[in-house]
Amino acid sequence: MIAAVTRLIAAAGAALVSLDSVMNIAFPAIAAAFAEPPERMRWVIICYVFTYALTAFGGGALADRVGHARVFQAGVGLSAVAFAFGGLAPTFGMLLGARVLQGFAGGLVYGTAPGLVTLSAAPGERGRALAFLNAAMGLALAVGPVLAGALVDAVGWRAIFHVRLPLAVLTLGLALKLPAARGTTSARLVVARDVLAGAALRPGTLAFFGNAGIFSVWLLAPFYLVAVRGLDATAGGVLFMLTPLGTAVAAPLAARLAERRGPWPPVVGGLACEAVCLALLGRAGAETPLPALAAVLFGAGFGLGVFQVPNMTAAMAAFPGTQQGVAGGFMFFTRTLGTVFGVAVLGQLFAARRLAVGAAAFNECFVVAALGVAAAAVLGVVWARRRA
Repeated sequence: MIAAVTRLIAAAGAALVSLDSVMNIAFPAIAAAFAEPPERMRWVIICYVFTYALTAFGGGALADRVGHARVFQAGVGLSAVAFAFGGLAPTFGMLLGARVLQGFAGGLVYGTAPGLVTLSAAPGERGRALAFLNAAMGLALAVGPVLAGALVDAVGWRAIFHVRLPLAVLTLGLALKLPAARGTTSARLVVARDVLAGAALRPGTLAFFGNAGIFSVWLLAPFYLVAVRGLDATAGGVLFMLTPLGTAVAAPLAARLAERRGPWPPVVGGLACEAVCLALLGRAGAETPLPALAAVLFGAGFGLGVFQVPNMTAAMAAFPGTQQGVAGGFMFFTRTLGTVFGVAVLGQLFAARRLAVGAAAFNECFVVAALGVAAAAVLGVVWARRRA
């Protein structure tokens, strides 16, 4: 019973952070409100995700010593404060400051949620427990764009912050009911060899490339759907939600597949699926049928979901029980570094090519992202053969 409650509360916190997908479909409206070009919106992502990349790793290590519940609760509470500031930001610079605070808070949640889940589950059930966590995150990611589209069209972009404030307060109330902290001062501090060992570094490297590629969708798809296809925010949000929905649907299936075949087949297969779908997005244009576009967006997210759960399970297993906070923080650290890298590089590429080739810049960026994910799939094949 305690394990189920802990898993639900950890999933609620991670879903609250993942609901940040409301931001992406609002980018065109935010850019217009502050008179900023589309490529400047990458800083809204970078300020947030780079901060939580650092906080997730440090927060996970801290949680191993002072208790995962305490750090998790602090993250949820600070998230509420960040949502309030974001909704009131009078300038673009103030908005970026609110995003930094939100990233700090989100990192504390992301860095502790996997540890809370794995420490409360029996060893043989950790894969399914992590699948539940990833499914909750994927579901929140999927709901966000639809919610944001309706709010932006009806009220304005600031509502995407305001609507999350009561959710954060409710989640904090649940988090305060977490069982007593499991921290221990006997847990040694993390050292470089803990994260540079092959068993940990391999999943981290693949997470870097897998998430760097998928954020071509998160950054560019909203502008493609609105500017190239002429959709409003609501319709764009419905299409945009298909990528995270694919991730949510794939998570439990990936856990069962990994139990039967081991982690490497779904890891490689998921990356390959993601790469193919990103490459197909690279061929999409103004006349591409919407059902075909919807299938490709869903497939990219599905591939990520198939890859992500067994990859995270392998990484968590590479660390001892006293370092599950470090393990979870490390995985979100590498995933987020990939996000920052993908957003920064693809955003700069898009800015440079948009002036030269116009809307075709979207296609070029999707192709570059597909090549990066395909390279990760090849690495996965090589590493799987070496282990075999």
